[in-house]
Amino acid sequence: MRRAGCGDYAGLHDWSVRERGAFWNQVWQECGVIASATAATPLANGEDFLGSRWFEGARLNYAENLLRWRDDRPALVARFEAGGRQALSYAELHLAVARLAAEFRERGVTQGDRVAGWLPNGAEAVLAMLAAASLGAVWSSCSPDFGSQGAVDRFGQIGPKLLIGTRRYRYGGKDFDVAPKVLEARAAIPSIDGLLWTEDIARIIRERSETALDFAACAFDDPLYILYSSGTTGAPKCIVHGVGGTLLQHLKEHRLHCDLRPEDRLFFFTTCGWMMWNWLVSGLASGCTLVLYDGAPFSPTPTALMDLIDAEGITVFGAGAKYFAGLEKAGRKPRESHRLESLRAILSTGSPLPAEGFHYLAEAVKPGVPVASISGGTDLISCFALGNPLLPVYAGELQCKGLGMAVDIVDEDGAPLPRGKGELVCRKSFPSRPVGFWNDPDGAKLRGAYFEKFPGIWAHGDFAEFTEHGGVIIHGRSDTVLNPGGVRIGTAEIYRQVEAVDAVTEALCVGQEWQGDTRVVLFVTLREGVCLDAALGAELRRRIRENASPRHVPAVILQVADVPRTRSGKIAELAVRELIHGRQPKNVGALANPEALAQFENLAALQRR
Repeated sequence: MRRAGCGDYAGLHDWSVRERGAFWNQVWQECGVIASATAATPLANGEDFLGSRWFEGARLNYAENLLRWRDDRPALVARFEAGGRQALSYAELHLAVARLAAEFRERGVTQGDRVAGWLPNGAEAVLAMLAAASLGAVWSSCSPDFGSQGAVDRFGQIGPKLLIGTRRYRYGGKDFDVAPKVLEARAAIPSIDGLLWTEDIARIIRERSETALDFAACAFDDPLYILYSSGTTGAPKCIVHGVGGTLLQHLKEHRLHCDLRPEDRLFFFTTCGWMMWNWLVSGLASGCTLVLYDGAPFSPTPTALMDLIDAEGITVFGAGAKYFAGLEKAGRKPRESHRLESLRAILSTGSPLPAEGFHYLAEAVKPGVPVASISGGTDLISCFALGNPLLPVYAGELQCKGLGMAVDIVDEDGAPLPRGKGELVCRKSFPSRPVGFWNDPDGAKLRGAYFEKFPGIWAHGDFAEFTEHGGVIIHGRSDTVLNPGGVRIGTAEIYRQVEAVDAVTEALCVGQEWQGDTRVVLFVTLREGVCLDAALGAELRRRIRENASPRHVPAVILQVADVPRTRSGKIAELAVRELIHGRQPKNVGALANPEALAQFENLAALQRR
């Protein structure tokens, strides 16, 4: 990306925000977006966040842009905890999608229909999504570990015509039969006309003869994906993302912020129920090879994912921050056991990667490899802050604000905070802002989710600060910010100190209303055989006091066997906060381990006396 007069990244970012239309049009041109019709102007009514219109009049197809190559280069490789390997070249991928799209068409799937996938992260999920997108249909997916009610809570709202399911999957060395759950969900959703299993997809691709692939011409804001909020505080919100915005934003992030090249092999540890899966799959638009993995990250061996780097020549490797913390806690030093010759970049997201995590990756994985901590979310199917291959890496920081993203940090009144902690916001619209929420015709749910706090400005819900280097530090979700004595504290600041203690495997921190104020309550899970005694409690408090502040020190520290997490691995702080105040959290089916909640009910140590 070249721009006259932009001598550094700050200057380029400033231009990309001031001249958003010109910037995003340049991304379109330089990334070679395939379209059957172009827009007269890239941005209309740009000062109105919700009323802005991007690339109005353009016609394009997401699948066509991902399937532009038809050569013998590898397009995707899928590996499984249970063993086995799937591989497809770009030519084979194009042919397989053509045959599957013909099947979908015969089953009555047309533009605008929804196709739902309840699938492991294998080739079938990518093929089914691309087949649906080629027809202009809308894809929505979740992972096979969802319960039937969790799937119904999501798919039941959007009325899919076709369901793609798996009969079984393996995780953590255990095999799970999920066919009964899939059939139960199908029976509960009357809109579903047909069900295809993963083995049906393989048969269709093998037996059908169609080779031509016609791509539906879609408007820029036609729906492509429906993603879901975590649903831990109510029914999951159905977030609709558009064809053009998703493609353009991912092209920008992959090519500019990740320096993704056709010769790269891109990996991110994810399931089909997390937006990082959608982000990963878009890598096909840059001509690279996707490496998929389905299973537990530490099974069948503790270094299963590190093994993949050597086995498949992964160049860009991504995972949640919790994975890297788990690798460190397990005492693994991959640089001593693996070659890792191909690895040239590491990505981390899901929760803030602490400074210690950066140091661990530099010392124990591969010295000199840049580490990009990235942050955004399901809401924008992309990032507000992320990496930059041309900038230095500072431990604990996200390197920069995303190009074209008018990111700011403000106080509680909405005033800018050049320094200090505050609310992360976005002041101007961007192409991948949600098209809307499903079944929200007047936009009331969308406005309530992002624009209620600061009218006309997107409030993302992160508690953050800018650094002197132009980077960003994320301190946690603003709805879980602690407020003891009126001082706002991000939970990530406490986790950083606690999880550096060898005895601690995981932590969860919440604020409890107490005697007219808020007190900090910390829950910890500990290594096998370790118990929380006075000495360990004192060590945790000392570390927090010395490295954070006295305000951060928890009033109560309790040991638990497990902490509740969403299916994308995020700690469910809000659910625990509800429980310790005697309120039942909503939609616990959205959690990966809802049984963990029982530990937090009616705790004697938290009762008012």
